[in-house]
Amino acid sequence: MERKRLDIDPEMELAAEAEEGDDTETLVKITLEAPPEEEPAADEVATGIAAIQRFAKLAPSSPGVYRMLDAKGTVLYVGKAKNITKRVGAYTRSHGHTNRIARMIAATTTMEFVSTTTEMEALLLEANLIKRFTPRFNVLLRDDKSFPYILITRQHAAPQILKHRGARNRPGDYYGPFAAAGAVNRTLTALQRAFLLRSCSDPFYESRTRPCLLFQIKRCSAPCTGEIGLSDYNKLVEDARSFLSGKSVTIKDTLANEMEESSAKLDFERAAALRDRLEALSMIQSHQGVHPRSVDNADIFACYQQGGITCIEVFFIRNFQNWGDRAYYPRADRSLDAGEVLDSFLPQFYENRTAPGSILLSHDIEDRELLSAALTTRSDHRVEATVPQRGEKRELVEHALMNARAALGRRLAESSSQIRLLKALAETFGLNRPPRRIEVYDNSHIQGANAVGVMIVAGAEGFVKGQYRKFNIRSADLAPGDDFGMMREVLRRRFKRLQGETSRTETDPADLDSPWPDLVVVDGGQGQLSVAQDILTELGIDGVPLVGVAKGQDRDAGRETFYMRGREPFRLAPRDPVLYFVERLRDEAHRFAVGSHRVRRKRDIASSGLQEIPGVGPARKRALLRHFGTLSTVEGASIADLEKVPGISAATAQAIYDFFHVNG
Repeated sequence: MERKRLDIDPEMELAAEAEEGDDTETLVKITLEAPPEEEPAADEVATGIAAIQRFAKLAPSSPGVYRMLDAKGTVLYVGKAKNITKRVGAYTRSHGHTNRIARMIAATTTMEFVSTTTEMEALLLEANLIKRFTPRFNVLLRDDKSFPYILITRQHAAPQILKHRGARNRPGDYYGPFAAAGAVNRTLTALQRAFLLRSCSDPFYESRTRPCLLFQIKRCSAPCTGEIGLSDYNKLVEDARSFLSGKSVTIKDTLANEMEESSAKLDFERAAALRDRLEALSMIQSHQGVHPRSVDNADIFACYQQGGITCIEVFFIRNFQNWGDRAYYPRADRSLDAGEVLDSFLPQFYENRTAPGSILLSHDIEDRELLSAALTTRSDHRVEATVPQRGEKRELVEHALMNARAALGRRLAESSSQIRLLKALAETFGLNRPPRRIEVYDNSHIQGANAVGVMIVAGAEGFVKGQYRKFNIRSADLAPGDDFGMMREVLRRRFKRLQGETSRTETDPADLDSPWPDLVVVDGGQGQLSVAQDILTELGIDGVPLVGVAKGQDRDAGRETFYMRGREPFRLAPRDPVLYFVERLRDEAHRFAVGSHRVRRKRDIASSGLQEIPGVGPARKRALLRHFGTLSTVEGASIADLEKVPGISAATAQAIYDFFHVNG
């Protein structure tokens, strides 16, 4: 079976985490129809078929993966097949293709093949290649952020509990995934209260000579300074592992019995401490939402479609607890039903994730047995994908389906408001049509040091964070604080690279996937606008609208002045929605710029040492680290605390404080 492409209007590509909420039936009725794709000309399809026929003769008859490429070498489509020859031959028919398949055939000039031993291997390879090449005619899993886990380490005498993202290569026990970082943070706080495990890093632990604040507020038992013996501390660690492994009832019963015994012995202080731990455990469970009684570990996928848009809601059940959910809005061809969407979505979802023993689906998929076998091969346990028809499992799927319907309704309503706002923006700035891609530029530095320029992107779906870019300023001849020179370098690098990737004259202005912006906003006044105009003129680029946004007097929000070529500077009414929208764009760019600058500054400090701070040499660096222990503690110290360090004068303390706290 071929991998389907989810190919809706990308103005409706919505990639965001779903919020929990009640049924918003009325919102679901709001639909935004996407214009149909034009059918390709018959001669174009015939040319594509002829190209495919040439390569079909060379295709292997074994299982494997095939790629269809256009004249520029761009991968259009990745598919898997039990028999590549037969699968590719199906494209050489002169009739019977859907509009989507016909467009794909018409654009194909080259094909590539990879043989595999089994169809199962082909399924996994296909998912990997789709993520690597993001082909235009495949299902594209847009929101592919890694899920956070809770980690209890094992390589230390006093194990640490912390939030973890990314590769699970650190020795320890991982519990998750959680659907949102907020859920992890709340659970970690409660676990610290319940089990008093340390969250500090190993270097911080080793440098302690007295308990930190977490011990004082009863969120750590302070094994670092011997406030608790290591054997007793590791008993708490084992209790935490048992609780997170699903033995919550046993742990709570044990704590309740110990509390009653302490109370009977008139040890009310210990009884109160145990009571607080029980309360923390109850709070963890109360935040989990729906608790299944018979499902221990499962992922639940519910697919809901409305107005040509697909929402896939994913729930994570671990150790009989609901650990959150996330909504995905993949690109969807309007002709595909929910089962076909799920069939293409699931291999990509599990391409770099470990599947639980049970996968519950709202709709059946053609490759269900193949997917189960492939995931079982990759895991150390059996994985079974099913479509439950009755009982608690069916109730869980129905609950996820209700959330998918509500999430899609909210997104449709939000997108409708966003599109209206973009239309108003186009009218305000005299654009020919509402912008589908807005790029905003800003930079951040401290007196020219660690200078960083950034670009953020926004459109009909809101902020497109996957398209954000940062530019480390490289020009050595820039004067410190030369904002114009920094902006010039950023814009030249951005648009010169864009020219090398795709010509604007060859790009259809209505192409919703085009990387060319419809509006460029620079943070600054007439000077920054002139820099942007000069760079585009230098590169021979015209037709890109430019807007400069100068801050109001005393940097007051709502008093910004706008600069555009051929127009007098102007302001918008204080309550104009367009003004609020542009302020949000500018503030997001500033947030990203300052954050990127701080990351670079900290990295440079870590590599070159505290000597980067004016007035701090090797001797004062040693004194600071001897007094505070770590660089992060120095960074958070007050001026008064810095002055207590031997050899640090009031002026030097002020310089150190300013270095870490002055905003870029």
